[in-house]
Order: sequence, then structure tokens, then C-alpha cells
Amino acid sequence: MRMEGTAAVVTGGSRGIGLAVARELLAAGASVLIGARGREGLSQALTSLGPAPGRLIAAAGDAGDEVDVRRWAGLALETFGRLDHVVCNAGANRPLGPAVTGDPQAWRDTFAVNVHGPLALVRAAWEGWMRDHGGSVVTVVTEGVHGVGPGLAAYETSKAALLQLTKHLAAELAPGVRVNAVSPGLVRTELARFWWERDEPALAADTPLRRLGEPEDVARAVCWLLSDEAAWVTGADLLVDGGRRVRAGMLRLTDPGPAEVPRP
Repeated sequence: MRMEGTAAVVTGGSRGIGLAVARELLAAGASVLIGARGREGLSQALTSLGPAPGRLIAAAGDAGDEVDVRRWAGLALETFGRLDHVVCNAGANRPLGPAVTGDPQAWRDTFAVNVHGPLALVRAAWEGWMRDHGGSVVTVVTEGVHGVGPGLAAYETSKAALLQLTKHLAAELAPGVRVNAVSPGLVRTELARFWWERDEPALAADTPLRRLGEPEDVARAVCWLLSDEAAWVTGADLLVDGGRRVRAGMLRLTDPGPAEVPRP
């Protein structure tokens, strides 16, 4: 993928999938602003990404706050002179627990990060650059929107809303702007540590590709969708899960033997 001369904003860019996306974009020649909440994490991310003179900046803020995400878009435009790509990667997965007992404010906070923030960022990119020059957007959803994960009601419901928003934006912003989603399976990130560290071998064994995902697996899919290599792809939801959703949908049948085969 060749992305020289383009610029991107990546939310949740200080670690995990967001950091891996930033690394892939830089390697492809793009300029990148990474936004995240913690200044220390951003500083560590800049060190990890290495020198990229004039092509890499970091900005602290809340991905669920419209003022902050608009500031990120404005800073990218001011620094790079353009904003071709937006990656809405930041995610909140608290509170854990059933929908009927969840704290209403915690639900609102989850939706702020997972739905309202991405919409505000895309609006800012559209107004500041993409309406006149085009571009591409990728939202990071979850394979959980295709099923139900215990304790993940707030997270999966908000991500399902983000997926539907992605489809609406794809229809509304075409033909100049492409908008797609990536739905990762279980990836070895800090956000998902609670789920994978308890029994990683068993989880890997139940995955057709026999391992959990790494941030780089998702990052490469994100960058492909952003690039001109995916020029005829919009409104798509790319499942990147090592085949777990296929496994979940399989019928676990055994051969009943001749005597047990039902007669027509």
C-alpha cells in the first residue's frame, strides 16, 4: 500500500490496535495524528513508533468528547494541511454486566466514546477536508455485534450502533468518501485482557486459525480499507477474527449411523 502525501487521525492510538494502525500508516508513507486520553501513553507511543519528522504528532483528549475530537481534526489539518483518513478505533468496554442492571451513566459514557465521538470526528473531517477533497473512514467495531457476549451488553450494543452508523455514513458521503468497518475477534490487547488472559490456549484451540489475533492483524485490514486498493469498497463490515464466527455458526453433528438415520 502506498499512502504518501496523505494524512490520518487515529483515535485510541497510544496502544493496541490503534498503535498498530498508526505504525502501518507511517510505513505506507502517511502522516498521522494519534489521539488518546493519557499523556504518558502517548509519549510511550511516540517512542515506540520511532522518528517520523513532520509526519507524526500526538494529542491528548477524550475520544467521547466532541470538543476534543474536533480539536484533533483541526490539529491534523493545521499540521499536515489535509485530512484524508479517519480511524475511529477508541473504545470503551465498561460497564461489564447485564443490560438490566447496568448503571445508566456508565452506558451513556460508553455510547459517548463508541458512537458519539466517532460521529463528531467524521463530521469535523467532512467539514474541514473530505467534502471537497474526498477521503476514507474506518470504524473499529467488534465481531460481538454478530452474536451476544456475556457481560458485554453496553459494549456490544454501542458497537452495533457504530456499525449501523458506518453504513449510513457510507451511503450519505458517497461517492467522495468511503466508510467501512472492521470487526475484530478476540485480539491480544489491553482492552480485552480480561477475556483472553484467563485461558488463552483453550481460546486459541477453539479458533479455526488456532491463535488469537494480534493488533497487527487488524491494523493491516484497516489500512487496506483506507487505501486506494479498496477503491470499490464502502459500507462493508470486514470480519477479522481467525474464523471464530464461522466456528460459532457451525452445527456440531456426528454421524448417527445407519440404524439412527430417520426415514423420510
